[in-house]
Amino acid sequence: MPSERTDRKTIKKKKRRRRVVFFLIIPLLIITFSVAGYGALLYKKAETVFNGSYKDIEGREKSQLRTEKVDPKMDNVSILFIGVDESETRNFGSATRSDALMLATLNEKEKSVKLVSIPRDSYVYLPEVGYKTKINHAHAYGGPKASIEAVETMFNIPVDYYVKMNFHAFIDVVDALDGINVEVPYEMYEQNSKDTANAIHLLPGMQTLDGEEALALARTRKKDNDIERGKRQQEILKGVMQKAISANALTKYDDIIQAIGDNMETNMTFDEMKALSSYGLKKKLDMNTLSLEGEDTYIENVYYWLLDETSLANTSMELQEHLEIDPTTAVENDYSEQNSEDPSSYE
Repeated sequence: MPSERTDRKTIKKKKRRRRVVFFLIIPLLIITFSVAGYGALLYKKAETVFNGSYKDIEGREKSQLRTEKVDPKMDNVSILFIGVDESETRNFGSATRSDALMLATLNEKEKSVKLVSIPRDSYVYLPEVGYKTKINHAHAYGGPKASIEAVETMFNIPVDYYVKMNFHAFIDVVDALDGINVEVPYEMYEQNSKDTANAIHLLPGMQTLDGEEALALARTRKKDNDIERGKRQQEILKGVMQKAISANALTKYDDIIQAIGDNMETNMTFDEMKALSSYGLKKKLDMNTLSLEGEDTYIENVYYWLLDETSLANTSMELQEHLEIDPTTAVENDYSEQNSEDPSSYE
């Protein structure tokens, strides 16, 4: 039996697939619908492009945890952002796993957003298959519907909408903005979106990064840790936001809309998306980020992120309060009661 210290070192050395920062697209969606005076032609372009991104989930008109369908113009709603790697170099076909999952709750009265990142290796119960495994497997087993049901089971809150994107959206948006200004903390070599090793070489200092370079900076963790990577991602977010809301960027909105629409799938209609404009009209977007605590573990020689039950419960309550949902009327959450393990050990 290896020692506990050896296990920890092994876990730390484990090469994890890096999550793409799809959260950068969220404020861009809001900003897009907040520019009230950018003209009828661009509005029509947005309507056409985003209508083309619409894809309903068969048999799911609303969440089973809702008594009636919500209207984001007047109701608090939740949106699950699903980031997938559908690059040509990774031929997963219909069995694409999610690289990133982020759940956003939106409070209509406060015009505030709470955003929780769900670690891709979280060990949770998947209703789609009836056992516990990594949450990123849900999309491979049953697409957005299976991911939504897994998240609803975790937090015992309804998931009203989903937005699925691949990382090309992020690259294309940054390129549409003619790059963003970001501080690079150290010299780095990183793979590009096609998994070509050391294709991106950056030197330290403030500089303008294109889409591929910005993605590499957001994903890397070779010289530090998740905490520092989170700080870098916040700086990248600021860079995107500052460029997107600048006067010079108004002429770029045509390309931004096209970049998002070409790489997005959602069950939100264009009219429902427009309701997001009320959140972006505030001078400063009121967004509070949450995290799920846990610990590294192995089960049957497979790596998982074991969620801390107290952290999960507290986060669940915070999201319920933000949505103004009475948990006593919600469907019972059986997340902690499911003990079946993944029989396939599918990673």
